[in-house]
Amino acid sequence: MPHPLLTEDLIDAYARDGAVVIRGLFADQVELLRAGVARNMKEPGPYAAENTQEGDTGRFFDDYCNWTRIPEFEQAIHASPVAEVAADLMRSDTAQLFHDHVLVKEPGTSKPTPWHQDGPYYFVSGRQTVSFWVPLDPVREATLRLVAGSHLWDRPVLPTRWLKGENFYPDPEAYRPVPDPDAEGMRVLEWEMAPGDAVAFHFDTLHGARGNAAAARRRAFSLRLVGDDARVVERPGRTSPPFPGHDMVPGQRLRADWFPVIWRRAG
Repeated sequence: MPHPLLTEDLIDAYARDGAVVIRGLFADQVELLRAGVARNMKEPGPYAAENTQEGDTGRFFDDYCNWTRIPEFEQAIHASPVAEVAADLMRSDTAQLFHDHVLVKEPGTSKPTPWHQDGPYYFVSGRQTVSFWVPLDPVREATLRLVAGSHLWDRPVLPTRWLKGENFYPDPEAYRPVPDPDAEGMRVLEWEMAPGDAVAFHFDTLHGARGNAAAARRRAFSLRLVGDDARVVERPGRTSPPFPGHDMVPGQRLRADWFPVIWRRAG
């Protein structure tokens, strides 16, 4: 039986659409995650970035790979049912932690999150992957937007650098151009969400977000996990996150000392 927050229909929808909403997944950890985000912004890590440039308004901060140094993140991960829910959604016997990601758009931030797939940036790939995007403030227009079924496309979307829009890798011809889902009439999924709700989506699901025109900030915590079939792959350049010195080779499962298995199905 799946976790009580899930149904078989929701698991089927995840396989079909590549994205579903899980209400209340981190409801009991909202204050803990808010404290972690405050610590993260006060003490940013080496990958922290400011994603606005001249002419943009507001502030768009992001940072990732901080769960090992920010205790609030680690506590929230283990206190929530996210690992079991991840395994059920992926139809996997295990859930292995890949990394965390914080994204904060202050009030009046004009910069949108560009349309992209996470998968092409990573050195891991598989059918059993899931990312959870968890708002820590109520969201409406600034919610996550996802293209249904895009995780099943036969060619990945070109990864770009968020600030300048440059190609992330040197071989753009190997990728599908970044589409305009609204102009092209694609089925876009989006939900009005309360703090602690979560959008679960596949690493290869195309997604983005509008700027934050609201009078309140939009803090979001993301967590990425992989399942049984995920394997290391080689990319044509430095990945994001890069995890320097990981010493893994293509075809290998993620090393468990860096990427712990945080849930395993009994029996």
